Amino acid sequence: MVLTVNGMALATRTGRRPSTTRTIWDSSLGKKTVMAVSGLIMLGYLVVHMLGNLKIFFGADEFNGYAHWLRTLGSPFLHHEWALWIVRVVLLAAVVAHAVSAYQLSRRGRLARPVKYAHKRRRASYATRTMRWGGIILALFIVWHLLDLTTLTVNERAWAGHPYENVLATFSTWYGNTVYIVAMAALGLHVRHGFWSAAQTLGAGNARRERTLKFLANALALVLFAGFVSVPVAVMTGVVN
Repeated sequence: MVLTVNGMALATRTGRRPSTTRTIWDSSLGKKTVMAVSGLIMLGYLVVHMLGNLKIFFGADEFNGYAHWLRTLGSPFLHHEWALWIVRVVLLAAVVAHAVSAYQLSRRGRLARPVKYAHKRRRASYATRTMRWGGIILALFIVWHLLDLTTLTVNERAWAGHPYENVLATFSTWYGNTVYIVAMAALGLHVRHGFWSAAQTLGAGNARRERTLKFLANALALVLFAGFVSVPVAVMTGVVN
């Protein structure tokens, strides 16, 4: 607000205080907390999703039955696919919150240090140094994955209502396998570093728990990578056909 007194302009403040939520969000710790919580939500989904994918080893009836169950989850209280859409909305919110927080923290870090270091030093692990590119790879993969097995847009041999056959169609192509395996490698590195960072941000990490947390981070990354990649490998080798 601007007031004029005797021809002089005086600037005044409204006196309105920012909300607590806005204050927390504007802080670096608040953004890191949002990243940690949203990351853990996505991690929980990934574990469940991987376990569901492994049903493909029990045959077409088992896998297709599982896919049908996902669409009727919560019935009759929830209508057809409502539970699935609730999960999708929560995941979308988590992905957006995670990405926005990561971008703003990265930008804040660059602005805080506008002048580059005179001598570059290797101060971080490979996973740490590739978190940004890993996030971009995973974002692109999510789009591909939805177009491939949800909307069936890029799956040339897709058969609506037959998820087992559609998975086989995807992993019967060299490009389908390549995209998936590269993305899962990026996911493993992202989870390995992200789980550790989330534990530190949420106060779960300390010197006594450091070895345990590192073991859990490595184990989660390895299990998720192996679990997801086992499906295209099984299709390629004829174990699943």
